Amino acid sequence: MPQLIQWATSPWGKSVPIHIAWGLIWIAVIAGLSFMIVHALYLIVVKPPKRFAERKAEATAAAIPERVPRHSLAARLFHWIMAASMFTLLFTAFLPRVGVRFNWVVYHWIAGLLLTASILFHIVHATFFLDFWSIWPDKTDLRDAMNRMRAFFGKPAPLPDKFAKYPLENKLYHGAILLAGLAVIVTGLFMMKRVQTGIFTRNPYLFSDMTWGLMYVLHGLAGVGLIALVMVHVYMGIRPEKFPITKSMIFGWMSRDFYLEEHDPARWDVNKPAGSQTKQDYAASDGD
Repeated sequence: MPQLIQWATSPWGKSVPIHIAWGLIWIAVIAGLSFMIVHALYLIVVKPPKRFAERKAEATAAAIPERVPRHSLAARLFHWIMAASMFTLLFTAFLPRVGVRFNWVVYHWIAGLLLTASILFHIVHATFFLDFWSIWPDKTDLRDAMNRMRAFFGKPAPLPDKFAKYPLENKLYHGAILLAGLAVIVTGLFMMKRVQTGIFTRNPYLFSDMTWGLMYVLHGLAGVGLIALVMVHVYMGIRPEKFPITKSMIFGWMSRDFYLEEHDPARWDVNKPAGSQTKQDYAASDGD
């Protein structure tokens, strides 16, 4: 059975982990490609003709602006800066492992600091200036997920409601990228103590060999996980039915027709300023 972790013997004769098995890179790539293929076939073969339940009290189109604001300039700048730093981190981390040789260490830790700064900005921005609770699953999301699961297995189930600002899939992806991103950031900041950066004083003896090894393993596992996550994200972003959402990350708005087709005005009130909704507002929109 192939090992997921590579081990070495320390100067004191102890067996310690040093990093992940680099074959996991290809497993992550295959996992990402497999998701794309299965998802595309599912939409072609299984997708139902009608996606959403009709609501009795639907907001009229006249109450919705022609261009529905979705992402502020600050949110868009954060997204593309984070994307650039993430791609740089992945390329500099894994290209040398598949035979592309270059001086990658400096580019890697600079991109890591840029990613860290952008995430810190996003935490503050999302908490105090955006609708913080809009990215977290609510009761309607969970109920609709159960109904979709029942329908998938051929059991009778009502059609799901239209989405809030973010569908459940986006919210779950956000949670996954949050965990993987925090893992690489925290471990990466500590790992900078082992290289000469001019920012931190180099101290390779900060932790024991075993602790350093486990840190490298966690960093590597989160990194290969990000390969699959980024592949899925790019794939979903270029799909025709999702492209209006991608376009909104460039221009900041989506069309009124797409908003009314995909989103529930009762769950995402576009006439209410961003950042003004509370957890109680989202609970009320779920019928609590």
